[in-house]
Amino acid sequence: MRRVTQPSDPKSHRALDLAQAALSRPGAPPALPDRLLVVDVERQTATWLDAGRAVAAWPVSTARNGIGGEENSFKTPPGWHRIHALIGADAAPGTVFVSREPTGETWTGGASGDICGDDLILTRILTLEGLEDGINRGPGYDSLERYIYLHGTNHEDLLGRPMSCGCVRLANTDIRALFDATHEGDLVLIASTETRAIPDPKSGRFHYAGLGGSGMSAIAQFQAMTGGTVSGSDRAFDHGERGALRAQFEALGIAVLPQDGSGIGEDCAALVVSTAVEEQVPDYAAAKAKGVPIIHRSEMLAYFVAEHRSIAVTGTSGKSTVTGMIFEILRGAGRDPSVITGGDLPLLQAEGLPGNAYAGGSDLLVVEADESDGSLVRYAPSIGVILNLQRDHKEMDEVAAMFATLRARTREALVVGDQENLDQFAGGALRFGLTARADVRGEDVELGPEQSRFRVADTVFTLPVAGEHNVANALAAIAAAHAVGVPFADMAEPLTRFSGIGRRFQTIGTARGIEVVDDFAHNAEKIAAAIRTAKLRAKRVLAIYQPHGYGPTRFLRQDFITTFARELGEGDRLWMLEIFYAGGTATRDFSAAEIVNEIAARGTRAEFATSRDWLVKRVAEEARDGDLVLVMGARDPSLTAFARSILAALEAGAAEA
Repeated sequence: MRRVTQPSDPKSHRALDLAQAALSRPGAPPALPDRLLVVDVERQTATWLDAGRAVAAWPVSTARNGIGGEENSFKTPPGWHRIHALIGADAAPGTVFVSREPTGETWTGGASGDICGDDLILTRILTLEGLEDGINRGPGYDSLERYIYLHGTNHEDLLGRPMSCGCVRLANTDIRALFDATHEGDLVLIASTETRAIPDPKSGRFHYAGLGGSGMSAIAQFQAMTGGTVSGSDRAFDHGERGALRAQFEALGIAVLPQDGSGIGEDCAALVVSTAVEEQVPDYAAAKAKGVPIIHRSEMLAYFVAEHRSIAVTGTSGKSTVTGMIFEILRGAGRDPSVITGGDLPLLQAEGLPGNAYAGGSDLLVVEADESDGSLVRYAPSIGVILNLQRDHKEMDEVAAMFATLRARTREALVVGDQENLDQFAGGALRFGLTARADVRGEDVELGPEQSRFRVADTVFTLPVAGEHNVANALAAIAAAHAVGVPFADMAEPLTRFSGIGRRFQTIGTARGIEVVDDFAHNAEKIAAAIRTAKLRAKRVLAIYQPHGYGPTRFLRQDFITTFARELGEGDRLWMLEIFYAGGTATRDFSAAEIVNEIAARGTRAEFATSRDWLVKRVAEEARDGDLVLVMGARDPSLTAFARSILAALEAGAAEA
């Protein structure tokens, strides 16, 4: 049955996004044509666009063998085509065609036998001429020569799934509607996402190089929790560090092996790596030498995202917090969700888990989708959440392109913040925020030093974490939970129990009236949010920052200078440690001391910390009642221990006094 797609429908925007992204393909038109059919392989739909508007959409079936243009592959060819011929204009519904000619027979219903052996070409045919050499045109790849059609089918019960033998099947009523709308020469885009098949995660042992990393460990845990066989290695474990985390992995059945290549044995089905794992790492070299598949962690996450009714949270700031809030809401509302995230959830740590992964019993999965390494574009979630767009690891226009891809790949609904620079993604989306632009809007906001209160519609929320940025985070989580059917009233109580995220403005303790807080802030916006939250509850802020990585610090250097100079007041202090270096081939050609000098030149009281021991003593001497010591930085797992050492020094000073 023909289904009219309204312009506000997110699927309309998805078709336009897919077409826009495909303009970079060979054989693409110079701009989007006025008349275009987009066959969405991932969603198994065909959308007819007229003058940039989605007029109609129909379920289809592309090939069960997947996407490809090779002869005899029984695959559906990707890319740009044009309609070569329209066949069957006067044929009765159900007319059977063979070799593009009517046979005189008519299909009257029913389907039997093998899907391809009994695959009838019915009612109408639209033949396709490929426009991309070596992909869908030319010797061995030619769509026209391969008899690739859009046609009616006797397998209408299978539409919406990839079950054809190469052609694009439609219901017989729908192929007539499409036939009447199109002309010879109209363009057709068969849009498929570029994904690589990976081994079944339950097919053998998957080995994770860099297992101790937050993103890697979460996926490894989830694979183990859902029945997979998992091992891993990490330099920190080889050095005898992080023993408690190693014990937690082993309790989950994850074997921790030396990072010397020995984990790549005959039973190893795949090696999983992150962007930080270089080819010189012994596990990587061994896998390459032995022909073991090497899979990026984002490909593993993309697999799990596709297998679940997933909620993927992205944005420059707040991903871990919002992911944790959504998980808390869904769990408290009885939805039994799973989670894969980069931040540690205290409620999971209280259950003896590392805290960044959990496998629930439902099909709901909440994931943190990272834009920093470009892996965001791999995910096809049910619900996509775009929090904000700021300058962090990449330039904003580069991140915006990834957000557009996520929008195109989102299956059900998109949740987007109400900032103006997100308007480009907001068509058909559910927006959240504090302005009148938001659909899920926070009103009557009260910001306190320890908690916040606000109202959404008729429901009042109390959030046990401070800061306006956390109100925005909560609104994002509320909107995402609303998108999967949770009533606002069922969300309020779970949010009152939100216990935060590890290293997200996490209080380590208080001594001598001085609070010590550990925070993951590492870009300008996050640093500003942390300082502003600290000022809600302190007379002075004693800020400590350790930049992470020479590349990111070089990229954000001027942002750091501007932010610290703007946010820290006359009585506040800043100490900056040397740039954290985790190893590898990064060029170390400057020092944090140079950044400190530029900040100090703007009038901020800033010092370079020559060592952590020196800094602990310096803070203990400087701090006084009513101060808040704010330790900030990312990637270095020892920062929390460093914050505790500052607290211990303050406590020792109190004992001496």
